[in-house]
Amino acid sequence: MTIANTTRNALYFIFFTQPIILGAWLPRIPEVQEKLMLSPAELAMSLIGAPVGTLFVLLFAGKIGDALGAKKTMAIFYPLFFIAMFLPFLAPSQFTLAVALAAFGSSISILELGMNISADQVEKHHDKLVMSKAHGLWSFGLMAGTLIGAGAATLAVDPLIVNVGLTILFLPTAYFAINKLSIPNHQKPVKSEKRTGFAMPHPILLAICAFTFGTTLVEGAVADWAAIFMRDAQNAGPGLSGLALTVFTLIVAVTRLSGDRLRKILSTEKLAFGLAFVGLAGVATVYFSPNIFVAFIGFGMIGLGASLAFPLAVSAAANAPGRSVASNVATLTFLALTGFLVGPISIGFIAEYTNIRVGLLVLGPALMLSALLAFSLKPNPSTPTNESPAS
Repeated sequence: MTIANTTRNALYFIFFTQPIILGAWLPRIPEVQEKLMLSPAELAMSLIGAPVGTLFVLLFAGKIGDALGAKKTMAIFYPLFFIAMFLPFLAPSQFTLAVALAAFGSSISILELGMNISADQVEKHHDKLVMSKAHGLWSFGLMAGTLIGAGAATLAVDPLIVNVGLTILFLPTAYFAINKLSIPNHQKPVKSEKRTGFAMPHPILLAICAFTFGTTLVEGAVADWAAIFMRDAQNAGPGLSGLALTVFTLIVAVTRLSGDRLRKILSTEKLAFGLAFVGLAGVATVYFSPNIFVAFIGFGMIGLGASLAFPLAVSAAANAPGRSVASNVATLTFLALTGFLVGPISIGFIAEYTNIRVGLLVLGPALMLSALLAFSLKPNPSTPTNESPAS
């Protein structure tokens, strides 16, 4: 096996294993809500902890990425992320749940920064299109985690026992995969001049971030509220409720596996625009769904609409004007994760005063924002791109 193939397979393994423990948490959210006796608005207030943690590390994440490099960043923050995923189940109150989720938001943000920089470096240094497939495997990992979480919830298995098993299984193997990556550990800045203090991101990068914010808001909202929607709006049991998220992540994963091929066939901006409108149709399907089966179809359509947005945006951000690849990808990653984490909060407050069906309508404007800003993903002729054919 060549070095390029070994690196690519190691990268895919990292992207697949990292979200499994996160997926195992998502179907247990209704259980944690009931355990702490939280209303939808109180749960939403606790969920604020995650974006607070994300925004906190946004202040210095790019510097961490530049100083440590992608491999060291992953090696340090992979175990910290796994530890953080234990904390929500140990929280005895609404406030401590928010603190636990802040730790989760901080750790996953920097870890995924390292992962996305690694994927960009593999594309550039090994001439391999890997970004969409890597994120497709991330979605498969998340789906596997949701199946584990839903199954454990059905069998009433303690979530802490599940997390211990996942940590023992994947933490050592992930370290092995990280060491197998053959990429530069540091990335040179895009521009050589020194800058100090805060600098406003380039308008192109801001547009890419806003596009991604809309779609990741959708992903976060579905991740946290799909099971609750199925329970409250469709009267589904614990195991069946978690399958809505499984359908969503399955469609996302399958679409992402073909995303690198689609990048060679369709222009990036047209692909992103069309998928956003499929997602909008999915939101309407979920809202009007009369039964569980139709709701599953709607969540699948939403998954298709959101599937390629983030991997397309990472490649676009890495080639956008800015201080460095790490800085650009850090800005994108953290604003995207903010969308992922803010969506559930807004839905919680709306659902508190209306119902979960109305709350999920938040996804409509988010997908419309992404459709309107799809043009920002168009490659800049003055910068190199990764959309040339590769084996």
